[in-house]
Amino acid sequence: MKKIILSLAFAAVLASCQDKTKEKLEEAKDAVTEEVTATVDSAKAKAEAKLDTLKEKANTKIDSAKLKGVKKMEEAAKKLKESVNK
Repeated sequence: MKKIILSLAFAAVLASCQDKTKEKLEEAKDAVTEEVTATVDSAKAKAEAKLDTLKEKANTKIDSAKLKGVKKMEEAAKKLKESVNK
């Protein structure tokens, strides 16, 4: 009789431990999910900021190249006019 009672008590303890373990695992899973989500969001924000910076630099270089091209064309046009006038 004692063995049966002890066996049932032991089974009850194991069953309750499993529930607590499941709860802890679920909490850990939620915490990891939140951390991963936060890390991904942070990385995404950094990447977007870097991309914006690169776009601005590229646009600046393109504008600079356009201005240089316009100046060269004006100089060529001026030389052409001078050669025609001579």
